Amino acid sequence: MDISDKRFILTGGAGFIGSYLADLLLEEGAAEVVVFDTMHRGSYDNIQKAMSDPRFRFERADIRHGYEIENLFEGMDGCFHLAALRITECAAKPMACHDVMLTGTMNTLDACIKHNIKRVVFSSSASIYGLADEFPTYEMHHPYNDRTLYGVCKTWAEGALRVFHNTYGLKSTSLRYFNVYGPRMDIYGKYTEVLIRWMDCFVAGVQPKIFGDGKQTMDFVHVTDVARANICAMKADCTEESYNVAAGTEVSLLDLLYCLAKVWGVENLKPEFFPPRSVNPVPRRLASTEKSLANIGFSASISLEEGLQDLVDWYRAAKRITP
Repeated sequence: MDISDKRFILTGGAGFIGSYLADLLLEEGAAEVVVFDTMHRGSYDNIQKAMSDPRFRFERADIRHGYEIENLFEGMDGCFHLAALRITECAAKPMACHDVMLTGTMNTLDACIKHNIKRVVFSSSASIYGLADEFPTYEMHHPYNDRTLYGVCKTWAEGALRVFHNTYGLKSTSLRYFNVYGPRMDIYGKYTEVLIRWMDCFVAGVQPKIFGDGKQTMDFVHVTDVARANICAMKADCTEESYNVAAGTEVSLLDLLYCLAKVWGVENLKPEFFPPRSVNPVPRRLASTEKSLANIGFSASISLEEGLQDLVDWYRAAKRITP
């Protein structure tokens, strides 16, 4: 589906990834971009740029309640389903996880069918793989090593999308995000990401914490690349497919910290080590990116050092910190 002159709705679109996607859709010439969000994780700051465009519309609505969101889908061509809780919040609040990520997905798909939405792009996750058996990890890898409610809900949602295609003809693509980072990450609150917590430590002049030995690895992808992957998926002529969204580069937690410290300007770094966390203690992440390049034409373009500089500059501006 072309983006130009089409109308799109984004669930959870005022959040970290969704707000960048909204900006990009407007840049690509979308006729209308409708975002709804409870602002539990979203922010008006994130959508400030988009709100200045007359083609953008924001509605405060709760995905858990079908009656609140159904009419928002009227006249839309495509849906980007991004609404979710963070993995740690899912572990702490299982029923909230169920309501947002299962009931919310059903409400979204039901509204798509009622209003003849042509295609859905779903924000899935590498958490589906759990502790993978193969590296790089391909999309056909089984989901049986996942041990998180978050990953279980993402697996279920991908299955629901297949059912809705077979039953109702709703076309869809699932994007399995690996470790997404960049400006507009959550700065405040209980469920912040490790990069934010480390920068908080730099500001406070205390030792950054590492849970585990620091050898666990991740595959980082910048948020603007992730937004672009969503556009690629909406444009592609495919359905019932899942694609990894990652750089295809393995980075250890300790190397990540040293890279962030270099960008920040911290010297003589001495992290403090703690036992591994009980939630999602996956020691290795490395994606295969072959399928996403071949089928939807997506390849990450922003290097880790470039992306971390972007993050640091934004964090300092948001916190009003002088370098």
